[in-house]
Amino acid sequence: MTLITSENTCLARLKRRRKLWLKVHLWLGLLFGIYLAVIGLTGSILAFYPEIDEWLTPELLIVNPPSPNAEYKPLADIFSASVTAMPSQAKQAFAVYPRNAEAAFRIRYAMPIRTDATEFWEVSVDPYTTKVLGKRLRWSNDQIFPTTFIDFTFILHYSLLLGERGGLVVSIIGALTIISVLTGLIVWWPLTGKWTQALTIKRKASVERLTFDIHKTGGIYLAAVLLPVLFSGIYITVPKHVVPVVELFSPVTYRYWFKSLPNPVMPSLVMVDAAAIANSLYPGGRIQVIYGATQPTSTFTVCKDGIKHAASLLHRRCVVLDRYSGKILDIDDPTIGTAGEVFTQWQWSLHSGQVFGMFGRILVCLSGLCCPLLFVTGVVRWVHKRRVNHRAIRGNS
Repeated sequence: MTLITSENTCLARLKRRRKLWLKVHLWLGLLFGIYLAVIGLTGSILAFYPEIDEWLTPELLIVNPPSPNAEYKPLADIFSASVTAMPSQAKQAFAVYPRNAEAAFRIRYAMPIRTDATEFWEVSVDPYTTKVLGKRLRWSNDQIFPTTFIDFTFILHYSLLLGERGGLVVSIIGALTIISVLTGLIVWWPLTGKWTQALTIKRKASVERLTFDIHKTGGIYLAAVLLPVLFSGIYITVPKHVVPVVELFSPVTYRYWFKSLPNPVMPSLVMVDAAAIANSLYPGGRIQVIYGATQPTSTFTVCKDGIKHAASLLHRRCVVLDRYSGKILDIDDPTIGTAGEVFTQWQWSLHSGQVFGMFGRILVCLSGLCCPLLFVTGVVRWVHKRRVNHRAIRGNS
């Protein structure tokens, strides 16, 4: 008898605590759920942004290989061709290598238009012929809205169109959403051990019960993907706030902290030189992107993919170079990095889902699509409970 009473007391105490967590979960969802829905929906689009961008602008981003085994022209010739399409004051800021045989080579330029404003243009080049396919204005830092759909989606996803502080706002929403997910797990946990009911949706139930089951059960299955995606998004957006926390457990280097040492007697290298140095360090794989050096202290960063190693699932390596001497300042390589460095190197691949290939990208896309669904079902559930409570109060009055 004493044992049963003790169990009932413990269960009652857990239920009281769960009511508290339910309130936290409810108000976080009501206050920030709409923003998470926007971030999730745009994230779903960005999971397949290369394909979407090519579909929207095939005349700039799609090429026809002259033969099945055709080779690209020399890299220097491709860059030289792009230079002819831009004014002399434009600086090479970013280069995107073709992702497959039908994709164009893209070089992004930063072109100052005023002392406080810069336009970012992208020149597309056929890598088989070095023919310039055209150019487009991606965005200008003095405008709120970018000129392309993909860039608009990117900025809406990472900053909610709130400017420089938008990234911090999105990161705070991400952190609060992690708390909301964790409180949701606490509220969901079946105190009476009815696991089958907690993990399934009762299809023939009423609309109200079906809505509740979709929110509850969908949230549980989504949590396994959503939690790492949320954290990695915070890291990508505000690494300067995350890296110090990681360093409490393990040393970390972050490639954007490195600077080139200006040398008045030594001319700057160019992207072709940076690519050659990275290829000499990692002969295998293929280059994905090159981050250009647009400022005197900027560095080159070359990222390659397809570098397989038995000790790591990550196939991406990034090399940071001094723009003048070509000295290697940092390497993102999970096979030689510290635990903290490996942890941070995983974040982009987890956020994009690319570490698991197409399957990972689909998972990330679905998790983003579920965010609006969870918000809507949560609001519907809240409205329904309010109506029930109001009816009960009226009936007792």
